Parts: sequence; structure tokens; C-alpha cells
Amino acid sequence: MNLSNIIRPEHTLIGLSVTTKWRALQAISEKAGKAFGIDSQTVLKALESREKLGSTGIGNGIAVPHAAIDGMTSPRGMLIRFAQPLDFDAIDDIPTDIAFVLLFGENNRGEYLNVLAAIARRLQSEGVLAAMRKARSVDEFYSDFIADLRV
Repeated sequence: MNLSNIIRPEHTLIGLSVTTKWRALQAISEKAGKAFGIDSQTVLKALESREKLGSTGIGNGIAVPHAAIDGMTSPRGMLIRFAQPLDFDAIDDIPTDIAFVLLFGENNRGEYLNVLAAIARRLQSEGVLAAMRKARSVDEFYSDFIADLRV
């Protein structure tokens, strides 16, 4: 499976202007609803429920909001850079500036875990995060992350 089939260039954005984690989840839900043709309130409820179990702020300025959505047949994702870092209740207390949003069906949990592992491996590659943070365009931001990445 190619991660670029899950997180596509057209589902990537930079400069999302929000001030709190909860506003971020609202904005993400609206964008995901439009991008994937699903109800944004369903996405929001699922993301909020997951976030209440524990923060998806994994540290180093990264969050991975994720949730199972009824009716989804394959994992879908978005890649977002916020206009300003925000408090995502991350484990290291570093404000979050990049979010990887993952939505999946109940039957795709195993596949979803593979996607998370691939994201983690890529972010450990030297220079990837720094390049993503310096990217001046959506295309550059996406390319800095996705380059030669396979799940």
C-alpha cells in the first residue's frame, strides 16, 4: 500500500488558523467532511470522543487526531500545518504545528496501525520535520513528507 493513496496532495493544507485544540478539531472535521464526502458532525464527534480518551498530541509539535467512522471502507488522511502552534495537550508540552488526520472504518484498524507506523518512521528520518516546517507551499510541504514513503 502506498501512503500517498491515503494522504493525497489535495487533502494537504498549510496555514490553518485556529487557537485551540477543540477549534482545530472543528476545522479539521469540516475540511474532512468536504474532502471525503462524509458528515462533518460525525467526524467531529468521533475525533472529540477519541481525544477525550487521551491527547493525540504525540510530541515534537506533532498531533495525530484519528477516529473510526462508520461506513468508511478504507483509511483516509489529511496533512495540516497550523498558522501558529497551539496547545494540543501533547505528552511533551511542545505546542503542535503539524497534524496528521486519519479516519478509518472499524474494519480497517490493522491497516490504520500500519499507516501510523509509517508516519512515525518517516518523521524519524533526518531533516523531514525541519523541511516540512520550512515549506513555503502546500506542494513543497506534501513532497517533503511523502517522498518515497511506502507502507
